[in-house]
Amino acid sequence: MNVTSLALHHAPLLHQLYAASPGYFELLSTRLPTLSEVQRDVELALLDPRRSLELLLDDDGEVIGSLDCKRDFPGPGDLTINLLLIREDRQSQGWGRRAVRHLEGRVAPGTTRILASVLGDNPRGARFWERLGFAFTLDARPVMTWYARPVGTQPPATPVPAALRASHD
Repeated sequence: MNVTSLALHHAPLLHQLYAASPGYFELLSTRLPTLSEVQRDVELALLDPRRSLELLLDDDGEVIGSLDCKRDFPGPGDLTINLLLIREDRQSQGWGRRAVRHLEGRVAPGTTRILASVLGDNPRGARFWERLGFAFTLDARPVMTWYARPVGTQPPATPVPAALRASHD
């Protein structure tokens, strides 16, 4: 997986990612943002020096997702993942897990925990974070729930499916 910092000229790629992920917007009961709305959102995000926006690319350079984080939010030492979005046709292939592990490997010194916000009623999103070792931290429903994991703690081992274990025995 490759990661590139998102710049304003990448807004059309982010918009295409959003268009390839309609279920996310349905989950939030909102419409897909227009390209001009995405451009404005990117402009505003880039004005915040604590915020980082990244495009996630597969080995062929195809955009498969995005990652939006904010340092020292909600408090000093926190790194909050505002949004990790993987294109729908690339979900359940390990890309989200790889993106989080990649992020964990490059947190800034002084970061003490990583938080993830799960918007709306999203049990699948909650399970994703729990499988990565994040624990339920704050209930701010109906808008969101928060999950957190201290930096430097070991995530749970990813179980090997029985079918794969049998083929290697």
